[in-house]
Amino acid sequence: MMKMMKVCALVFMLAGMFVSTAEAGWDPANKEKADESVGYFRKNAPSLNRFFEQAYGYAVFPDVYKGGLFMVGGGHGKGYVYEQNNLVGNSTITQLNLGPQFGGQSFSEIIFFKSKEDLESFKKGTFEVNAQVAAIIVTTGMATNIDFSNGVAVFVLPKAGVMAEATVGGQKFSYQPY
Repeated sequence: MMKMMKVCALVFMLAGMFVSTAEAGWDPANKEKADESVGYFRKNAPSLNRFFEQAYGYAVFPDVYKGGLFMVGGGHGKGYVYEQNNLVGNSTITQLNLGPQFGGQSFSEIIFFKSKEDLESFKKGTFEVNAQVAAIIVTTGMATNIDFSNGVAVFVLPKAGVMAEATVGGQKFSYQPY
């Protein structure tokens, strides 16, 4: 009986990650939230400043929540998309992982796009991060010799939580222009 309750709790937790509230277009508070998110990265990872200067655009996700239990896990978060330093839309990130895992964590993620074509690929809604594009975990004293790979650079700032995993998975993104 207890095992069944744990399975049901996991199903509801994972379903909650993939269901989000509807938005009715532009919310003026989005600009403030988006700028705060960018400021968080600029303050906590100053070595990324060259990416802010060189990138054609970027997508910033201030809070991504991830959890896993046994062989299945996932994550979800909302973010903001900038084109030439102008806020142009919202985005969501959805993550699915398969393999042994247990725990939960939250993190912030930013994806820099080197060119207009790279950003346009993201806006089409078919952009995915998988094993071929690895996210770099930002730490203090991070090396600045990291460069774009296939037109993108992905960075993660851990926030809270503990998670043990040996998984294979990917991230899928959506885009909604203002």
